[in-house]
Amino acid sequence: MSENECLIHASVEDVFAVLTDGWSYAGWVVGASRVRDVEEGWPQPGFSIHHSVGSWPLLIDDTTTVEEYVPSMFLRLRVRAWPTGEGRVEFEATEKDGSCHLVMREHAVKGPAALIPQAVIDPVLSLRNTETLRRLRLIAEGRET
Repeated sequence: MSENECLIHASVEDVFAVLTDGWSYAGWVVGASRVRDVEEGWPQPGFSIHHSVGSWPLLIDDTTTVEEYVPSMFLRLRVRAWPTGEGRVEFEATEKDGSCHLVMREHAVKGPAALIPQAVIDPVLSLRNTETLRRLRLIAEGRET
């Protein structure tokens, strides 16, 4: 399992406002190119974001579904990105001196990516997720409270 963490100079609530704004997903998730729809119940468990990955003209339409959500504390997503497979991504936040300490964990759970040894895939996921957290941090720190 790949694990990344960062300190975001924003409140936990502001960070979760970005994490749970389905329409902002393509703005901070590396690989997501657009959001096509956000189901009305998002971010409650069972509801999905319909997004695309890739670049035009090679776009693949897929979904990300909430598996577990504890407001301002924890979010677990089931991320589909076929043909590579499916992954589980978790975000866990704690308050630290008025800022947000955010931990992101990801691992492949289904499809071809799940067959790749952890020692090979974790460094790739770590690099991508470092950029994902950087983008998330920039958006959250730019929010007005």
